[in-house]
Amino acid sequence: MTDPLEVIERVLRAVEQVPHGHVVSYGDIAALVETSPRRVGAIMGEWGGEVAWWRVTSAAGRLPEPLVPLARKQWQREGIPVDGDHCVISRCRADLTRLAADYADAVEDLS
Repeated sequence: MTDPLEVIERVLRAVEQVPHGHVVSYGDIAALVETSPRRVGAIMGEWGGEVAWWRVTSAAGRLPEPLVPLARKQWQREGIPVDGDHCVISRCRADLTRLAADYADAVEDLS
């Protein structure tokens, strides 16, 4: 996939499929979209404000420091377990098989 706008659209649609109360890593989204975790992070930083960005973290459950106070509020609202400045992704990771199926449906019109 070489169209940068399509990659952005695919990343955002993938994030929209992450269920309330669950989290995935940049790498999880990257695997779905067939791009790199760094690219997912860059896309989220630039265009992720309209999606549930707090549901996509590093593999350790971390986000950039300036986002943590806002993310913590969202995590608490959604019942996502928090440990200090990060969420406990091992206890709230979305079902990746289900996420892949939902993502495939969400991008069907892009194929």
